[in-house]
Amino acid sequence: MSERLPLIAGNWKMHKTMAEARALAREIRLGTAGRARPEVVLAPPYTALAAVAQELAGSPIGLAAQDTFWEPQGAYTGAISPLMLQDAGCRYVIVGHSERRQHFGDTNRTVNLKLKAALAAGLRLIFCLGETREEREAGQTMARVAEQLQEGLAGVAATGENLVVAYEPVWAIGTGLTATPDQAQEVHHYLRGALLRLLGSGGDIRILYGGSVTPENAASLLAQPDIDGALVGGASLNPELFLPIIAAAR
Repeated sequence: MSERLPLIAGNWKMHKTMAEARALAREIRLGTAGRARPEVVLAPPYTALAAVAQELAGSPIGLAAQDTFWEPQGAYTGAISPLMLQDAGCRYVIVGHSERRQHFGDTNRTVNLKLKAALAAGLRLIFCLGETREEREAGQTMARVAEQLQEGLAGVAATGENLVVAYEPVWAIGTGLTATPDQAQEVHHYLRGALLRLLGSGGDIRILYGGSVTPENAASLLAQPDIDGALVGGASLNPELFLPIIAAAR
C-alpha cells in the first residue's frame, strides 16, 4: 500500500439489534485499542447508530451510515437526512452501494444528489461503484466504473479529505467470489487515473476494495499499490474474521 492511511470499513448491512451492535462494536474497539493504523470505520443499521456511537466514544473508530437521502428535512416518509446522520454521530456515509442500486432504485443521478447533500452536511463519503458479472465478461468493466465515477461525482467538490471510493465488483459481493489481486489492482489503477482526469487530483484519494474480503485474501489484496483498504461485508460481523483483516492493513 502507499503512504495513504489505509482504511478498513465494516458494512453490517441489515444485521444486529442495538444490543448486538453494541457488543460487536465493543469487541472491535477492544481488539484495535492502541493501534494507530489502519483507520477503522463501522457502519451499523440506522437503528443502532446511536448505540454504537456511545460504544465508540473516545476511540478513533469512525461511525458510518449505510445510506442517506438528499434533502435535509421534509415530507419524505422513511428517509434519513445527512443532518440526522451527523447528529447521530456519523463521520462517514456509504453512498451508491450495489444493493441500494439493485433493490432500492438508486441511479447515478440520485447517487450524485446524495453525495452532494452528505458533503454539504459535513460527512465524509464512501462512494461505491462496480460492474456486474455480465459487464465484466463483456469487457465493459472500465467503461462501467468510469460512467459511475463521472456521473456520481459531477459537481461534487471531492478531495482526499472528504472522499473515499470503494470498488466493489457486484459479482463478488456476498458470493464468495473475489477479484484476484491483479484484477482488483487493474481497476483501482484505472480509477486513480480517472480521478486525476476528473478532479485534477487523485493521488491522495483512498480507493477501497470490497467483495468477499476474508482474512485469507486480505493481505494479498492490500499489498497492491493502488488498494488502500477494504469495505468488508459479511466478515465484519465476526470479530474473529474482521480483526485479522484490520491487522492485515497495518
